Amino acid sequence: MIKVGIVGGTGYTGAELLRLLAQHPQVQVTKLTSRKEAGLRADQHFPHLRGYTGDLTFSVPDVDSLSDCQAVFFATPHGACMAMAPELVARGVKIVDLSADFRLQDTAEFKRWYGMDHSCPDLLAEAVYGLPEVNRVDISRARIVGNPGCYPTSVQLGFLPLLEAGLVDAEHLIADCKSGVSGAGREARIGSLFGEAADTMKAYGIPGHRHWPEITQGLRRMSDTPVSLVFSPHLTPMIRGIHSTLYARLKDPSVDLQALYESRYRGEPFVDVMPAGEHPETRSVRGSNRCRIAVHKAPDGKTAVVLVVIDNLVKGASGQAIQNLNLMLGLDESLGLDAPPLSP
Repeated sequence: MIKVGIVGGTGYTGAELLRLLAQHPQVQVTKLTSRKEAGLRADQHFPHLRGYTGDLTFSVPDVDSLSDCQAVFFATPHGACMAMAPELVARGVKIVDLSADFRLQDTAEFKRWYGMDHSCPDLLAEAVYGLPEVNRVDISRARIVGNPGCYPTSVQLGFLPLLEAGLVDAEHLIADCKSGVSGAGREARIGSLFGEAADTMKAYGIPGHRHWPEITQGLRRMSDTPVSLVFSPHLTPMIRGIHSTLYARLKDPSVDLQALYESRYRGEPFVDVMPAGEHPETRSVRGSNRCRIAVHKAPDGKTAVVLVVIDNLVKGASGQAIQNLNLMLGLDESLGLDAPPLSP
């Protein structure tokens, strides 16, 4: 079995990594770290994993002990991974970072949005952005992968076929996105308390959201022309899920959008292009690593409307991280991720 570690394993993404890796046929979690919960068994912290994590116990993060792993996931606050990554990579450990430390290639942009200097720009320059549908080959050769954020995953996969083919006005893109409260993490915050988030919906981050520079960085790589994006995130009264409704002005209204999307994603294990006229629901991907996409034309016949749903904790975080790890280890990228969605 391939030994892996999880640094910062007490949150929702850490729990999802443990849940999904429990059914992975070739990977075993041997190190699980948390300074606060050191000495506590994983299944005491996550009772739903009782019987799946054995005697795995939280320990203090330490480079020497983590070096026994072939790969390490960082499910930590921003800044933690870049502090430990250089020494781990130097010791031959592969890294998948679920924070933002290795997503933005521009260090000035990173400081602007995350309020800190990047401590290892040389390693950042080497890091690969972990969107398999775009960077599969580079991911398979990488020592460190910056796992995409949840909103950026849905928006980039939704716009990808249109931008690659040069079929839309890339300077007037709109992404209207909704997320469940688990996207805010497991820490107690007033805005994500049940009494605050239930029975309501609200936009946030309109003047500027940290995922905007990550999304635009990815979209620019897909397009031969300048890209400009209006990104409007919303908090919805559900636990899991992201629904992104994307709008783009078509250069040629006669284009067959259904054929375009089916052709681009044919053979992709985790992108499902829905039949023409369908409207995907967030619950249709709950608990799975699948992204479902439906593409329409607005009544004016000139606007592409793309509907994208993912589970923010799986394809938007931990599932995609495992997909990336599989690629980095030369494994079938679907290993440990084949379970169907949960419903209801």
